[in-house]
Amino acid sequence: MPRGDRGSVTLEVSILAPVLLLVVFTIIQVGLWSYARSLALGAAQEGVAAGRAYGAAAEAGRARAQSFLDATAGDSLVGSTVTSSATAATLRIEVTGRALSVLPGVPGLPVRQRAEGPIERFTSP
Repeated sequence: MPRGDRGSVTLEVSILAPVLLLVVFTIIQVGLWSYARSLALGAAQEGVAAGRAYGAAAEAGRARAQSFLDATAGDSLVGSTVTSSATAATLRIEVTGRALSVLPGVPGLPVRQRAEGPIERFTSP
């Protein structure tokens, strides 16, 4: 090994290690964000399924979505809120929150998912 190359491996590792860590943390953060989005969408769909049933109470959909989040989300969806809005024919449930962050003290990525469906009702021909 020539004398001029001494320490080059240490220099290369010290340059590449932070880049590699950044890539790994980015992949983990994207995975946590994707998981939080699927939880929020699942809660919104559960809420719409419960709230649009024939004869369901006005708050049944919102309550079902919140109970779904309480049972499954844990810390994966931080600061979640569930809102519902209904017209005479449709029900919409929206779930918002933040994904869990890899870095302490840094807020996670925002998550917003919604589901919508027709309210079941009898109509005359």
